[in-house]
Amino acid sequence: MKKFSEAELAEYNGKDGKPVYIAHQGKVYDVSESRMWKGGAHMKRHDAGADLTVEIKAAPHDTDVLARYPQIGTLVKAKQDERPMPAWIAWLLEANPFFRRHPHPMTVHFPIVFLLSNPFFNYLYWVTGNRSFETTAYHCLGAGIAFMVVAMVTGIFTWWYNYMARMMKPIAVKIPLSAITLIIAIASFVWRWNDPNVMVNLKGIGNLYFLFSLAFVPLIAIIGWYGATMTFPLED
Repeated sequence: MKKFSEAELAEYNGKDGKPVYIAHQGKVYDVSESRMWKGGAHMKRHDAGADLTVEIKAAPHDTDVLARYPQIGTLVKAKQDERPMPAWIAWLLEANPFFRRHPHPMTVHFPIVFLLSNPFFNYLYWVTGNRSFETTAYHCLGAGIAFMVVAMVTGIFTWWYNYMARMMKPIAVKIPLSAITLIIAIASFVWRWNDPNVMVNLKGIGNLYFLFSLAFVPLIAIIGWYGATMTFPLED
């Protein structure tokens, strides 16, 4: 069988009539006959001519689908330094196979909803004066903090397991903004806990509390947008 370097494999990208080759665990497969790889792209997320060993772990199907296509060679990769997975993460993944799938996309919706509900209900209180809206906003803030911790932990698992902790632009944006969001949320929760009437008397420094609440909207929007680009990459 032919031995492919990464540069040679990249030439078989399905464009301009070229065959569609992909690699998995050192084996190179010809998937040109697959309708899912027409044009050299799969689900608008994965490009042909690449090693998909890491990416396929996050796929909703098993690797046995590759058995449908002929292996036409092997991939010889240049030796690279890999960032080892921490032992406790490796143990948890082994003990709980559930985390090998999609725990982060499943859990991340909860903090998004709760943290965006906080400014929404605070705004309703500001407009209507109905105190029940402000109380609901406070409860949503507490729930948002709890679920955000869960989402951040599962996000770390997903990053290590599916991307081997490679630093990418979405990750470089999401990590610091998530930390800032959590800090603002905790500070706001403690503030409201110590001063239940902070929204009632919006004046002076009290206005900062409402601004913190409104800040969740752009912060969550940016974090969510960059997270979505990892699941649904933008087309060139």
